[in-house]
Amino acid sequence: MSYPGYPPTGYPAFPGYPPAGQESSFPPPGQYSYPSGFPPMGGGAYPPTPSSGYPGAGGYPGAGGYPGAGGYPAPGGYPSAPQPGGAPSYPGGQGFGAPPSGAGFSGYPQPPSQSYGGGPAQVPLPGGFPGGPMPSQYPGGQSPYPSQPASMTQGTQGTIQPAANFDAMRDAEILRKAMKGFGTDEQAIVDVVASRSNDQRQKIKAAFKTMYGKDLIRDLKSELSGNMEELILALFMPPTYYDAWSLQNAMKGVGTQERVLIEILCTRTNQEIREIVRCYQSEFGRDLEKDIRSDTSGHFERLLVSMCQGNRDENQNVNHQLAQEDAQRLYQAGEGRLGTDESCFNMILATRSFPQLKATMEAYSRMANRDLLSSVSREFSGNVESGLKTILQCALNRPAFFAERLYYSMKGAGTDDSTLVRIVVARSEIDLVQIKQMFSQMYQKTLGTMIASDTSGDYRRLLLAIVGQ
Repeated sequence: MSYPGYPPTGYPAFPGYPPAGQESSFPPPGQYSYPSGFPPMGGGAYPPTPSSGYPGAGGYPGAGGYPGAGGYPAPGGYPSAPQPGGAPSYPGGQGFGAPPSGAGFSGYPQPPSQSYGGGPAQVPLPGGFPGGPMPSQYPGGQSPYPSQPASMTQGTQGTIQPAANFDAMRDAEILRKAMKGFGTDEQAIVDVVASRSNDQRQKIKAAFKTMYGKDLIRDLKSELSGNMEELILALFMPPTYYDAWSLQNAMKGVGTQERVLIEILCTRTNQEIREIVRCYQSEFGRDLEKDIRSDTSGHFERLLVSMCQGNRDENQNVNHQLAQEDAQRLYQAGEGRLGTDESCFNMILATRSFPQLKATMEAYSRMANRDLLSSVSREFSGNVESGLKTILQCALNRPAFFAERLYYSMKGAGTDDSTLVRIVVARSEIDLVQIKQMFSQMYQKTLGTMIASDTSGDYRRLLLAIVGQ
């Protein structure tokens, strides 16, 4: 059946979304049914229940969502509107698996139990970081990765926890009243949406359709617009679908949003990537690897194809001898020769576990008297450089990685609202508490303060509610 009005003409006004003439092509008519809300709870080609192979509500660690589960989906943004044959509604589901815990090493601020954190204290961050070149000095002249604060909590923690005494029908009624009659009670919508886990939002959608015979997302879209509408839609997307949907949109139409491909494919666990690949196939009827091959080229294509295999070693035990050998191989493939052996970098960064890469970076710094990030900057350029450095950054300190992305989404003239929405929503049930701590430490201002100064209206109110400001 068709699903009219998603998104309607007049979708959030930001560059390239949606392209002219594609405003009403989401989803294509006649492809998908919507048995119980948007996204549906079950049904369609991508079952939500654990028994059918795709975890649904509660299928991953962390009751009702991500809290305490670890995991790290960092979905892409809204680079372009879906085109005919593109994005259907979202399947029910939630969350990603948690990365195993592991110790970091001193010098880089990180939660002590973060599995992929830490780095040698002397490692500076060179320019060319994804999202733009990094300044030589950060606000206040501080290092971008100051020492770990004593207040940094163990593990990871989201700012949104599943609501206690949750009642989906009661919440559906609150939202119905907020949208009924003249005007909209945006505060009531904010109060409900910002204080429920993603899994609970899926249940609210199902309850809304059961109670009123109407689609909650369609009603919300008729009441909202601009960035507020984009943020609401992101909050109601099940996370796995959000990644697959973002990847497809990044490769649709004219041009490719390489930063979205990098952000998603270079930061996920094997399980997450395999689920994304399956979702991409079942929901869009397309092969992710083939789409990557047709939209990218050269060493960047090879890196992304390696990433989408989901075959990285995930043994959390660090082999220090191997780290030393890999450091030597990387040096000889780059700094130690004329030209660059790109395949060597691809092989090591695509196959080694994140804790192993962290140890390799430390060994490289001792051996070469230069950090590996600097060597990557000297040996590579463009998208493949950004991809390789994204892998290394996440191996060093994941909360700092996202804190920096948030900072540059708001720094300077204008705001990159897609990046802002994507990270705040995606990390809200995982480690946004740690990201906020890192943000304050790195930039001498709180994330909430910067959001408040760069946004306005209900959009600002909802963002601040999500970050716990």
